[in-house]
Formats: sequence, C-alpha cells, structure tokens
Amino acid sequence: MVRRRLCLVIPSLQAGGMERVMSELTWFFSRKDKVEIHLVLYGKEPEIFYKIPDSILVHMPAQVFDNRFRLYFSLSRLVYLRKVIKRIDPHSILSFGEYWNSFTLLALAGLDLQIYVSDRCSPAKKFGFFHAQLRRWLYPRAGGVIAQTELARQLYKNQFHNERIFVIGNPIHMYGGDDSQKDKIVLTIGRLIKSKNHDKIIEVFCKINRPGWKLVIVGGDALKQNNMSKLRNLVYSLGAESKVFLKGYRTDPEKFYQRSSIFVSASESEGFPNVIGEAMSAGIPVVAFDCISGPSEMIIDGHNGYLVPVNDYCTLSERLERLMDNESLRNIMGARARESITEYSIENIGSKYYDLLINS
Repeated sequence: MVRRRLCLVIPSLQAGGMERVMSELTWFFSRKDKVEIHLVLYGKEPEIFYKIPDSILVHMPAQVFDNRFRLYFSLSRLVYLRKVIKRIDPHSILSFGEYWNSFTLLALAGLDLQIYVSDRCSPAKKFGFFHAQLRRWLYPRAGGVIAQTELARQLYKNQFHNERIFVIGNPIHMYGGDDSQKDKIVLTIGRLIKSKNHDKIIEVFCKINRPGWKLVIVGGDALKQNNMSKLRNLVYSLGAESKVFLKGYRTDPEKFYQRSSIFVSASESEGFPNVIGEAMSAGIPVVAFDCISGPSEMIIDGHNGYLVPVNDYCTLSERLERLMDNESLRNIMGARARESITEYSIENIGSKYYDLLINS
C-alpha cells in the first residue's frame, strides 16, 4: 500500500492553543493507515511540550537560534525549512500561525507543493504594514486557506483573493461530567489580558450579589500586562475575597468545568475560543460577548447559551442573573450545549482536515 506523506509545519509545540490543536491532529492522523506523518518545527525554540505519537517523524534544526544575529538565523531557518520539506516531498502541507504562515510560504516559494495555511487568531486582528502586505502577496499563492469560522472565511475572501478558503473549527476537548457535582459557581477561563475584561466581570458579579454564588477566574498573566495584581487589588477593594477567587494558570481545567454551573466570557476579540466549547461539553450554559469571531459559531442565543453585544454589561448582568436564579433553565441549556458541541469533536474536525489534506 502506497502511503502519502503529510507534512505538519509549526514553529514549536510549546504550551499554547494552536500547538495543542496541532498535537491533537497528530494523534488523529497517526491512526490512519494511508499516511506517513512528518512534523517540522523551525522556530527560535522548537521544543515539544505536548505528547505526540511515536510514529510521527519529527524534524527540527540542530542550530541554536542566536537573537543577536537575528537576520542571519532567520534566513538560515528559511533555508532549513525549504531543504527539509523538499527532502520529504509531501503530498500536502499544513502550516499554523498567522505570522509564521508567511514564513512558510516564503520558504517554499516556487516549489510545486500543495500548502494549506491556517490562522489561529481573530480575523479582525491588525497587522503592521509590512506583515499585512506580505500576507496579501503570499496567501493567494497558497493551495488553500483554512478559516476557523464562517465570518473569518468571508473576511479572508476579501483580503486574500484566494478562492480555496475552507472553514474548519477547532477540535474541542469533550469533558462531559456528572451534573450532580455542580456548585453555584460562575466560571471564566482565559489569559489575564485587558481585552478579556476580567475586571468588568468581577464588578458585574459583585453587583449582582447573589448569596451562595462564587466567581472563579482561571488564567495567568500574559503579554507583560501584570493583571493578576490589579485584579487582586480590585477584589480587595470590593470586599469580595470570600466570593471571587483568582486561581492563576492551571493544568487541570476539567476540575473547574465539572463543578461550575455557568460560564462567562467578556472577551472583545477571539479566533476560536476553545474554552467556550469546553464549557459547553461539560454541560455548562455560556454567557458570552458576541465578538469577532467564534462564540456565534457555537452558541445559539437563548437555546444553549446567551450571546451579548460586545461591552453591553447591563445585558451581560441580566443574562447571568437569569441563569443564577433558575436552576431548571441552567440544566436545560447545559444539556443542549453538551449535545450541540459534539460537532467539534476531534473525530469530526480531524476528518475534515484529513479529507482536505489527503483526499482533495
């Protein structure tokens, strides 16, 4: 049996969202008999945090990247990427990363290869002039562009003039769980960055002030914004130490999903928010800002959760109160959420990637 070679290209498999998705795809693809999987890591620190199957053939440069000579080592990485992929001679290539996809396309320019690129950020993200122009020049030359949402597809179609734009969402980890274990907890999970508005969530929750309810925030500092200390000071100033809990970065999110009754997201911008899908898989109704993009792909307003106009904190508060005051409504919406999110199981999402990369 002839096996087709599939090449997965990403800077590294460090801890992160797009890296986790890539690692999950390696496990799905490794179960297929008709493909030989190559993973090429080429970033400054091409390390592997996520476990991958032993059958995956991993390639990474032996040369250590020295940032003092950034231009030289960047060019060396371009040459490395071109050489190793020419040697692999894959049937198709999948590249992840809104900045790194341009690097991959540039490295492989002129080669007769089927290259699919996927951005993992909000489609409304603003890039600097140079990188924006590079994307406009290179993306139309890709064999296909993979968007995470339908809205992203529409925006990319106008930006890149590439007719082969496909929509494939993220695989969502299905947590399930026993609904009888749920406590009166409103949960939010995400990096402590300004655009996620954790401070506003705290203020809204404290103003609602329902006895017995707790707000749990899981996530650590990021982007050098140092928001953990600011949020702690806010909790202290509101006298809310007994009902608002900052848990920091955790590696056991299932513990929090299984015990929580409501999930809230006040993020102003997303690519594809996995945490919303994970909460839904655990049977939790979600109240989320209807931001660009992602929440509206998973949440049907009033059916399995609530979509709220961005920065409309009055409506956000009202929807949270409605759920906090009605256990029956929480159970009904949570059950619907769990059922609907199975669309994003690794089996379904992995099959979409496989069909596109191998069978198209």
